[in-house]
Amino acid sequence: MKTVSAFQAKTQLSQLLDQVEKGEAVTITRHGRPVAVLAPVAPARPAKTGEKWLAEVKRLRKGITLGGTVTNRQLIDEGRRY
Repeated sequence: MKTVSAFQAKTQLSQLLDQVEKGEAVTITRHGRPVAVLAPVAPARPAKTGEKWLAEVKRLRKGITLGGTVTNRQLIDEGRRY
């Protein structure tokens, strides 16, 4: 990992960003102490398509049981108790 001073980072930012784009991380120091790291961003995971998302929801719903039938009247009565 390359190490540069804060002054060097300020004056050579464009070159440092080129290096980071190529996968190299750069440590920035102030008075000889590391204070920051310029590092490549991890690639984003591809978003699920609507079909994949819906299939995932359906798969997850199969494992859920609600424990019986509840009527609207029961829900209303339950809500009135509190």
